[in-house]
Amino acid sequence: MVPYLILAAIVCLAALRVWRRRRRAATPETTLAAVSVPLSDRLHSDVALVAAREIRERTRGRVFRVGTIIILLAVAAGIVIPSLHHNSSSSSPERVAILGTVSAPLRASIVTLGPALGAAVTVASEPDLATARHDLATGHVDIVLNGTTGILVNTSPNAQDSSTTTQLAQAMALTISLQTSLQANGLTPQRAAALTHPTPLPITGLHPAHKPQAGHPVTIYGLILLFVLLSQYGTWILLGVVEEKSSRVVEVLLATLRPRQLLAGKVLGIGLVALLQASLIMAVALGLGSAVGSDLLKGDNPTNVLATVVWLVLGYIFYCWVYAAAGSLATRQEHIQTLSFPLQIPLLLGYITSLTAITAGHASNFVHVLAYLPPTAPFAMPVLVALGQVTWWQFLIAVLLNLAATAVIARLAATIYVRAILRTGQRVRLRDIARSGATITSSPAI
Repeated sequence: MVPYLILAAIVCLAALRVWRRRRRAATPETTLAAVSVPLSDRLHSDVALVAAREIRERTRGRVFRVGTIIILLAVAAGIVIPSLHHNSSSSSPERVAILGTVSAPLRASIVTLGPALGAAVTVASEPDLATARHDLATGHVDIVLNGTTGILVNTSPNAQDSSTTTQLAQAMALTISLQTSLQANGLTPQRAAALTHPTPLPITGLHPAHKPQAGHPVTIYGLILLFVLLSQYGTWILLGVVEEKSSRVVEVLLATLRPRQLLAGKVLGIGLVALLQASLIMAVALGLGSAVGSDLLKGDNPTNVLATVVWLVLGYIFYCWVYAAAGSLATRQEHIQTLSFPLQIPLLLGYITSLTAITAGHASNFVHVLAYLPPTAPFAMPVLVALGQVTWWQFLIAVLLNLAATAVIARLAATIYVRAILRTGQRVRLRDIARSGATITSSPAI
């Protein structure tokens, strides 16, 4: 699938380059200024100025800095703490000390009890009971087997004790008692060990076994990161538009900028801030995971990682235009909650449904439908890729549908922004925007 995506990206870049060359060639050069500074360059420079302004305002804010630090600390804790717990538990095997003479099959039976309990078991001999008690009290051993007559532990177990040491001692008690009883009835130690560990009957199914589902941590973290970024930075776009509109700052900006330039710069600037924060989070997670030897980020192949990144970018591009258009409909900050709630519905639907599917290891038909709908595709399609339930051409169709929908939404959002940005007072409604139309869009200032 990756080669097809690379080929598609190369074709798109080549087509974009040819289109830009033809557009520059078709631009009328009526003045010396137009010859020296093309219109596209002037537009790009104005958009870049707006984007730089947004980046400075967002990154200098205390909310961004404190929020980033809190997120990084949470990511670090989520990676380091499980790793430390895993290393401490895996580096301390259960140590069993044996007094007296014990047969080799019985020693082997004690060692084989460890994997079933998720721990390694080591066996050593003790010269006498006093030394064994001292080693048990000082923590040098965990369990003492006094021949075949009894088991000694440091603390007497109770019904609520579920530690590995207690489980191992109880399993040893049953195994040794059974083998001792069999040997007392005239069986050799080898025969007794064979009877206590019989060969299980074969199990045959009518249908082939399901392939075990591997973990998909990158896809799960991508879903969480996408939901957080869309919720946070989409609200930033909406809030930024409302603040400029309510404070009349937008009227000053529109004296030198076109509304579409202002909107594109705002979306680009906040998008770069979102990319900066997401990249920083991923760098810290990968760096800490590699440093402490954590397996929390392992288990995914490069295709899943690429699909998650692609849809994270496509999802932000789609929703940023939607939030920008919604912000231009408000005149006061009190309207933000009313406008943002409908936009949260597809986010929550895609996020909850996709997270449930990736956790269960199987995607329903409903998830397949959501994977082709632009508002929910950024959540559902990476899950289908991780589960292996989508082909490369289906992935490409979903990408093309999302790009087409994004183009339509961007054009619609720009139109709504142009017609509504200078309207103050009461909240602007879509039917009022649709009626206004021709008079505003034909204005030379736009």
